[in-house]
Amino acid sequence: MTLPKAPNPAHRGAHASLAASFRGISRRNCLFPAPLGLLLLFIQKPSWAGGQIEEPLIDSVRSALSAAIANHAPPVPEFADTESRLKYLRWMGTMIFRLRRSKPDFDTRREFLQTVWYESRRAGLDVSLVLGLIQVESAFRKFAVSPVGARGYMQVMPFWTRVIGDGDASKLFHMQTNLRFGCVILRHYLDRERGDLFLALGRYNGSRGKAAYPNAVFTAQRNWLFSGA
Repeated sequence: MTLPKAPNPAHRGAHASLAASFRGISRRNCLFPAPLGLLLLFIQKPSWAGGQIEEPLIDSVRSALSAAIANHAPPVPEFADTESRLKYLRWMGTMIFRLRRSKPDFDTRREFLQTVWYESRRAGLDVSLVLGLIQVESAFRKFAVSPVGARGYMQVMPFWTRVIGDGDASKLFHMQTNLRFGCVILRHYLDRERGDLFLALGRYNGSRGKAAYPNAVFTAQRNWLFSGA
């Protein structure tokens, strides 16, 4: 891959932000979705598919992303206190019910939600946002493939496995691998856009600056908001 001749300051900022983000977790509280949003969840079909564009990465950013992908710890949630664990269990109970039509098998739903929660928090992303993105990108289909070749739940482009992985694009159909790549990539784009979620989502979809895709994800996100009460 051809690299830039000199480090880009924006990339340096992205690297620092990426490292900080992976040390922390998001603690935002949200509201329950409106019934109309739940209805749309069950009748809506995906209108977009991931089309991330391959761009040059300086060595420090590539190394940070590769390290984030390479950690294969199982997605087992850990909690600082009992209240945090109880909140997670309430969230899980609510989401298992909401996802039942997309994933009828209970154990499959539970494993999927646990992994989404783990990978989202690990990357410092809002879990409801990641679920909304998955709804738009693949409608929760593990083996979804877009016309441009994006794969899996989060419609990750195969070139990412060459740039920051081991080059085996078939692994993007593995649940945790796909969610790990998707969350790391979205975190990277969010850092590059200095926290601007609208632009980061556009970059994730390959339509930076256009409103259609970010708005679709924000609308879908409402189906997965949770108050924590």
